[in-house]
Amino acid sequence: MRFLTVSGPPSAGKTSVILRVIEALQQRQRKIGVVKFDCLLTDDDTLYAKTGVLVKKGLSGALCPDHYFVSNIEACVTWGRENDCEYLISESAGLCNRCSPHIKDITAICVIDNLSGVNTPRKIGPMLKSADIVVITKGDIVSQAEREVFASRVKQVNPGAVIMNINGITGQGAFELTSLFEAASNIDTLKGKTLRFSMPAALCSYCLGETRIGDEYQTGNVRKMEMEDKP
Repeated sequence: MRFLTVSGPPSAGKTSVILRVIEALQQRQRKIGVVKFDCLLTDDDTLYAKTGVLVKKGLSGALCPDHYFVSNIEACVTWGRENDCEYLISESAGLCNRCSPHIKDITAICVIDNLSGVNTPRKIGPMLKSADIVVITKGDIVSQAEREVFASRVKQVNPGAVIMNINGITGQGAFELTSLFEAASNIDTLKGKTLRFSMPAALCSYCLGETRIGDEYQTGNVRKMEMEDKP
């Protein structure tokens, strides 16, 4: 089974890109499974189900969706293999720019859109910087010059990635991405594999349910700003 992880900021077009890839894979008679991770609510699983693929949905609730992903992804891979999927695609929640839901030796895709601003690639951490493939969407809304500048900024932060422009509405460019999906390596299990980058640090009093504000209520992994001007 070929397993691929897809991540990206909120509303970048991850689901639309995956749906276009699914259409191309189904033309080749591939059996596909999709695992959709989100925080509080998602209807994307119904969109996937309409295409005829197998779907699992996981909502992290009060937990960090990135930590939730890592805690459950091995079970999802086992589910995909038990259902004889040839491809299993994991779509992360629209994550904060520090998150890193990419695994070593597993093809990693980051979806980012042209409308987010030319400085956005530099603001995104491991989610973009450690991806194998960077898909840029919504290129039909901006000029050719803006597309080139944005792609150049992406290349600066991740020089080794394959950068592609895909239209999530028309599907233009999805066939080329499908070819890269077919080049992904086969896996049996995720046991023993490691993340490409460490997760955001956690476990403070607020992680554990504290709601009161004040230094006396803050314990655990807490970082303070420098408020005094240095001479």
